[in-house]
Amino acid sequence: MDNTDELKFQDFEEVSNLLSFDPNAPTVAVSDSLASLSGEEDVKLDLNEDEEGLENSKLLGENPTGGFWTFDYYQSFFNVETAQVMDRLKGSVMPIPGRNFVKYYLRNKPDLYGPFWICVTLVFSVAISGNLSTFLSQFGDQTYHYRPQFHRVTIAAIVIFMYASLVPLCAWGFLTWRRGPEGHMGCYTFLETVCVYGYSLFIFIPTSLLWIIPLEWLRWLLILVSTVVSGSVLVFTFLPVVRDHTKVTAATTLLTILVLHSLLAIGCKMYFFHTAVHMATPATTTLPMMTTQVTQAH
Repeated sequence: MDNTDELKFQDFEEVSNLLSFDPNAPTVAVSDSLASLSGEEDVKLDLNEDEEGLENSKLLGENPTGGFWTFDYYQSFFNVETAQVMDRLKGSVMPIPGRNFVKYYLRNKPDLYGPFWICVTLVFSVAISGNLSTFLSQFGDQTYHYRPQFHRVTIAAIVIFMYASLVPLCAWGFLTWRRGPEGHMGCYTFLETVCVYGYSLFIFIPTSLLWIIPLEWLRWLLILVSTVVSGSVLVFTFLPVVRDHTKVTAATTLLTILVLHSLLAIGCKMYFFHTAVHMATPATTTLPMMTTQVTQAH
C-alpha cells in the first residue's frame, strides 16, 4: 500500500550531501529541541553565600587571596562604612563593664581607617595646641618673640605612631605566647589589637584641645579623666583574654597596659604643654661712685 511506504524513514539527500560536503556543519538533535521546548535548562542550584560572594568578587575583579605585600590586602581594612566608624568612636568614649570592644563593636571586622585618622588628627591637635599654649603662657611678655615650633609635629608623629603600633604588637605577642598551643580562650588578632588601641586614643583629641586653657589643675584633671575612660576600654577588652592566667600575671598585664597608656598622656602634657616659670630678675642697683678731686698744690 502507498500509505505504508510514506510512514517509512526516508533518507534526505540534501542533508547527506551537505554532510559529505562539510562534515563540521552544525546539527541539532531532536532531544535538544525537545528540551528547549520543555524549558529545561542546566542551572546551578544550592549556591551558598560564600560561593556567591566569591563569584561576585571575581566578577568585580577583586582578589581575596592577595598576599600581605599587595595593596589589595590592606585596601579591605580601609573599606568601612561611616556608621561603623561612628559607632566605634562612641564605644571608645563610653566604656561599659562587661562589654568587649572587639566582640561588640569590631565583630571580626577590624579596620585601619579609624585608627589611622585618629592618630593623624591627634598628632596635629597636640602639636598645634602645644604651640598655642606656649604663646598664651608668654602673652604679655615684652621680651618674648613667638616662633612656631614645627619640630613638635615630627616628635608627636613619632611618639603617637610608635605607641599605636609597637605597644599593640608587644601586647599581641605576649598574649599569644601566654596562651600556648592548647589555650582555651581565643586570642585577638594583631589587627584587632591595633584597632582597639587606635580607637582608645580618640578621647585624647578633645583633651589636647582643652589643654590650651592655662590652668594646671584643669590639665591634670583632664589627664585623669581621659586616662581612666580610655584605659577602661582596654581593660574591659583584654580582661577576658587574661582571665585564665594566674592572678599575678593577669594583674601585671593589665597594670602594664594602664601604665603605658598613662605615660603617653603624661608625656604629651609635660612636653607640649609645660608652663614656663619665669624668675623675677632682681633690679640692679648702681652704687654712686665716689669721685675725689685731687688738687695739686701750686
